[in-house]
Amino acid sequence: MPEALALARDLDLDLVEVADKAEPPVCRIMDYGKYKYEAAQKAKESRRKSTNVSVKEMKYRPKIGAGDFTTKTRKVSKFLGEGHKVKVTIMFRGREMAHPELGKKILDQVADDVATVARVEVVPKLDGRNMIMVLAPDKRAQAAHAAAEKKAAEELAAEQDLTRLSEAQTEIETEGAAAAQPSGPPDNPAVS
Repeated sequence: MPEALALARDLDLDLVEVADKAEPPVCRIMDYGKYKYEAAQKAKESRRKSTNVSVKEMKYRPKIGAGDFTTKTRKVSKFLGEGHKVKVTIMFRGREMAHPELGKKILDQVADDVATVARVEVVPKLDGRNMIMVLAPDKRAQAAHAAAEKKAAEELAAEQDLTRLSEAQTEIETEGAAAAQPSGPPDNPAVS
């Protein structure tokens, strides 16, 4: 043990005990500060890579207005885009319980509106006075939607380029026609 300690000091390194229960104890010569730093970096990297998925909840009512519906659905889409799961709840009161099909219709409409970013994880089901549905982010659907948007943008850009080209061609033709006509007053020997 003293020889190992002397060797570590000569190399300007640390003597670290690896297995203290072993006979004789197992030690390692290393730069302990560098080891601690690398271990902290690995732990930080693993924390960064792990995703913290939480479940957000959005509550609707069977008699929701169109403006409120679009606002809430936009918020649901935002949550899904951030990688969260979303629990969509329809709250029934009183006689609204007699018409669960209204709640199902709203949940189906929400699912259709966010189909480009999510998939239905738990189908709509009645739970007491509430009807719930759980949506989860869908990476494949998001990628397909992004590809479709990119293709549409490229087609629009190509169409605009063609429009500009035809407008420029028309302008050149009209300028050419205007240049071919004589300018100025006509030479007419009129009575003076």
